[in-house]
Amino acid sequence: MAACWPSSDAVSVSACKHPNSYNPKLQHLLYPTKVGILLEQLRGSSAESKAVASFSDQLLHIALSLDKFAESLSGSYDNSSGMNEVSAVDENFSDHEESKIEQGSDTHRFNSGELHKYTALKLNRLIGKKNFLGVEAISPSVGLTCASMASNVDRFMDYKIYRMCSDDWDIAQKVMISGCDPLPRRRCFSKTPPRFSKPLPINSSLWSQPTDTNILWSRYKCKDYSCLVSNETLGKRGFFKCSNCFDLSKRGWEILTNESTSAEFTIDKVLRLKPVEIRIGLDFSPTTGTFAALMKERNVTIASATLNLGAPFNEVIALRGLLPLYLSIGSRLPFFDNTLDIIHSTLFLDGWIGLDLLQFVLFDWDRVLRPRGLLWVDRFFCKRDDLKIYLDEFSRLHYKKLLWRIVPKTDRLEDELYFSAVLEKPLGS
Repeated sequence: MAACWPSSDAVSVSACKHPNSYNPKLQHLLYPTKVGILLEQLRGSSAESKAVASFSDQLLHIALSLDKFAESLSGSYDNSSGMNEVSAVDENFSDHEESKIEQGSDTHRFNSGELHKYTALKLNRLIGKKNFLGVEAISPSVGLTCASMASNVDRFMDYKIYRMCSDDWDIAQKVMISGCDPLPRRRCFSKTPPRFSKPLPINSSLWSQPTDTNILWSRYKCKDYSCLVSNETLGKRGFFKCSNCFDLSKRGWEILTNESTSAEFTIDKVLRLKPVEIRIGLDFSPTTGTFAALMKERNVTIASATLNLGAPFNEVIALRGLLPLYLSIGSRLPFFDNTLDIIHSTLFLDGWIGLDLLQFVLFDWDRVLRPRGLLWVDRFFCKRDDLKIYLDEFSRLHYKKLLWRIVPKTDRLEDELYFSAVLEKPLGS
């Protein structure tokens, strides 16, 4: 509709056809001459004219009416044109146990090839194997996935308003990981620990073990903090990739200096690349905030994006006085373009990730990273034979290599490599 407005003296229907090519007999209803007349009057009014407000109000009402009318016609057109085949997007969601998307829904009016590409399931590179999220594929979220898991969303929204919410965040996380993200808002009160103690001062909280009373343990295998850090429960608490996450010390960042064996860079070495320029950023990792704590000591504010994968990751980040970002990998980052100074990721992007998903993740990181900002890829690991395939995806960004290291991964028998890099976003990308 916005592509062609008629003038006040004539309506050129043929030049203003709707993308769905409505019946010409209906097009005069979509583009009435009154719109053109109002626009001509508004264009000729002075800035001081009292009529401007009246014209704007009338124009707004007309535009809203036309939008509603066009939408209803679009639905009638789709339903009458025999468009009843199941799209590739719907087929990809067929693995969910919930009801199918109804025919004639908005998903059948999607025409963009990139939208179909984005919403399609993103299979792990190792077909048939589950990634650290516990799924064999990622369902990127644009809301439509909620329709394919209606029963779980119904369970999440089945509560008494103005009362206490059910203890069901695990259901919410399940549908988030499966692509239904963001979830609907609710009108109930979330549960809080009954004996919550006030937070420690920031200088103490960064490296202090939280008290057990500040966490609700009902949905975790461990029922207290000592269990999370015990060697006896290592590997049994629900998340295997972050064995030392709940050890709130700096030991994990005591980095070896031997470049032939260590895949890591020190924080100070990275910050020296951009003195005083690095102020705000994002850490997308399985984490309890240790990277953010170390950066905070260097006057850099980091949001830590993670899920609660079998343990209270988000709660611990917050109790340390840091900023937790509860976000699934399928979601567009909630930051505006060109705003962050640095993005860091460790032990998150690795050989499980499919190339389609990696592309969408990397280009969204590029979107929110400012020009001359830093992308710090920390210990990306994959099979030796796959390394070039992944490096080619990073090269599509055309970032400048500031730090770069590839070393063997020796903690497992498989033929794998670590890749670490600090890359600079160019101007004008």
